[in-house]
Amino acid sequence: MAMVSDESERASFLISYADRFKEVPPDIARRPFAEDHRVPFCESDAFAWAVPNPDGSLKFYFAVENPSGVSAKALAVILDKTLSGTRPEEVATVSPDIVEKIFRQNISMGKGMGLMSMVQTVKRLALRACSQSSLLQDLA
Repeated sequence: MAMVSDESERASFLISYADRFKEVPPDIARRPFAEDHRVPFCESDAFAWAVPNPDGSLKFYFAVENPSGVSAKALAVILDKTLSGTRPEEVATVSPDIVEKIFRQNISMGKGMGLMSMVQTVKRLALRACSQSSLLQDLA
């Protein structure tokens, strides 16, 4: 994304990411989605899940209920592609500032807060996975 400086090219790039969005599979979650998976402040009504892989890494899934939620869908694809398969300790270090780097100044304050909240939700899920892993190690 850092190499794409032209704003219209960046917008096209993000739309192409949004077009790759895949809804959370029904074996992970079904509507109506549990409120504890809702991304706070997200105008696109997004939800997020983290499922542990056998190697201890996480796989992320998202739902975006607003069909016009292009930015949320694009960010969901980016977060899944870059963070799924990563250990929770690493995911927990991701900064919500990535939203500004990805979208620049092309989003409203409200949308920006929602997208940053998506990143925070992923971090929270990773931290929860870390604490569960730690608890299981303590019990062993």
